[in-house]
Amino acid sequence: MGQGLAAFICGTAVSSQYLATEFNVNTPMLQSLINYLLLTLTYTGILLCRTGDENLFVILRTRWRRYLLLGLVDVEANYAVVKAYQYTTITSVQLLDCFVIPVLMVLSWWFLKTRYRPVHYVSVCVCLLGVGTMVGADLLSGREQGSTSNILLGDGLVLLSAALYAISNVCQEYTVKNRTRIEFLGMVGMFGAIISSIQMVILERNQVASIQWSWRVGLLFSSFSLCLFLLYSLMPVVMKLSSAASVNLSLLTADVFSIFAGVFLFSYSFSGLYLLSLVLIIAGFMAFNAAPTAAAPSDHAAASSSSQGANSLREVAVRMAEELQEEGGGRGERKKRRRERRRKEEGRSTRM
Repeated sequence: MGQGLAAFICGTAVSSQYLATEFNVNTPMLQSLINYLLLTLTYTGILLCRTGDENLFVILRTRWRRYLLLGLVDVEANYAVVKAYQYTTITSVQLLDCFVIPVLMVLSWWFLKTRYRPVHYVSVCVCLLGVGTMVGADLLSGREQGSTSNILLGDGLVLLSAALYAISNVCQEYTVKNRTRIEFLGMVGMFGAIISSIQMVILERNQVASIQWSWRVGLLFSSFSLCLFLLYSLMPVVMKLSSAASVNLSLLTADVFSIFAGVFLFSYSFSGLYLLSLVLIIAGFMAFNAAPTAAAPSDHAAASSSSQGANSLREVAVRMAEELQEEGGGRGERKKRRRERRRKEEGRSTRM
């Protein structure tokens, strides 16, 4: 399923590239807003119909601050990486975007108590080697590398986006494994729609007003929104079955799929290194999932184990006391029988 998610990301990339190159449409906030509205209509509507602790108003009353921050993180992560393409090269974006993997592993280790094994670190290195191979193929093929107007700012935006994505994914993993997927998507969709609407009005109102609408532009907007909606809807399912780190490793193939699409759609030159890159990323991903991660013992588990140990010690002490009492009682009875035998023997001797 992870490769299916990568295919959806490829669909959003191809749709955005067509909008930018063929129709001069660069409106990332508007495109994100449509996705958040779809999430709101679908999943927030479900929460509105539920009762009890999963009702929308109950969640808003008890956990609205948490989801407001999560929605803000998600919106700004999407915006930062799209904005980075205006200032730095595609190569920098592809390389620095991998920063999400180590940040994810650190956050998972710290907050989710996930413990990785040496094979997991080796697998991540293999995946990153695959990304490096893909970037090397881009450089050798001479593919257009984007803007270089402010590389430092662009690289900083990529790193910021990677860190925000890592925070969002760790929160998503925690929510879907402890709450429900519907709650996460419904609340992120609602707050994401509110935040992206405000940000679009402030930053993109002129670009949105200048769009020359046609059926092809509408179709590209629809395809982008559908792919992003399916990505958001299915990612929690995959994450619940695996982990945030595993999902993001599988998503590294999205850049390779986008390049394959570009070979047919945008006349990119093909290189055998792209196939090698795909093989390395998939091999690293499979090796990562072949070995299960371990969970650190929680404080509650440690306290319960210590209390169980104390209880077992008490039980042993009680049993030993009972045995001693039984032994003491047995000695007393034996002494009684001896005294009775002596009395009987003394009585017989006096009669004789």
